[in-house]
Amino acid sequence: MSPSSALPPPSRPPVQREISPLAMPAFRRHGERLLARGFHALRLSRSQRPDLTAARERPLVVYLNHSSWWDPLVCLQLASQLLPGRRHYAPIEQAAFGRHRLFARLGFFAVDPASARGARRFLELATRILEQPGATLWVTAGGALTDPRERPVKLQPGLGHLAVRLRHGTLLPLALEYPFWTEPLPEALACFGEELAVEDAGMRAHGWAEVLAARLEAAQDALAAEASARDGACFEVMQGSGERAGASLQDAWRRLRESLRARQRPPIRRADSDG
Repeated sequence: MSPSSALPPPSRPPVQREISPLAMPAFRRHGERLLARGFHALRLSRSQRPDLTAARERPLVVYLNHSSWWDPLVCLQLASQLLPGRRHYAPIEQAAFGRHRLFARLGFFAVDPASARGARRFLELATRILEQPGATLWVTAGGALTDPRERPVKLQPGLGHLAVRLRHGTLLPLALEYPFWTEPLPEALACFGEELAVEDAGMRAHGWAEVLAARLEAAQDALAAEASARDGACFEVMQGSGERAGASLQDAWRRLRESLRARQRPPIRRADSDG
């Protein structure tokens, strides 16, 4: 046996050397300001609330439809409020990463989903991230921007391959929409779907992709129905003025209508004193 063969194999460097968890506090404050300017309120559906407490130290993959530039900021607020004690990671396309260097400081990591090498890099880094206790990976599983009502829901194959690699963990679908209701600004709506534990299903990558797509589509269908109903009671306000802002806006419209009506009234003619 040679001296080199007696040495233990080199250990892999910690994933933190390549990527860091999202810088939540600073990024969250910036995200809150942007969301406040762009939306009337951020609302989370009450219809399906996953047991996030049970997931505690388990690796968690939140996979979502990609319908807007706003998706990362919405996910940031949900992560900050619902999963404050976890470490959060998110991949971003290499092209966007190159245009916005701030993403590197915030903890995103660049991938190139269009190439085989980029797909391998995503699987390697995602697997290493999810080996850490309390790690959460946020993934836009459909890839490119897609209308949230488009059916059937199709996922990129990488998520199915990632599920095969995981020894334990939870996969949680998240549906997002940004409809206009009765306010000048749109609503940011979110709805979680039914989670699935990796240990509960032993499948190949293709089977995983089909099951995960079906669960995301169910969450999107549920959210579409609630969005069409425009019933604020179906949602919990996570950020924004909510119904209070709507009431104040209605008061402003009422005052404006009263002012316009007053201007349209004919002037009162004074009686001629000589008549």
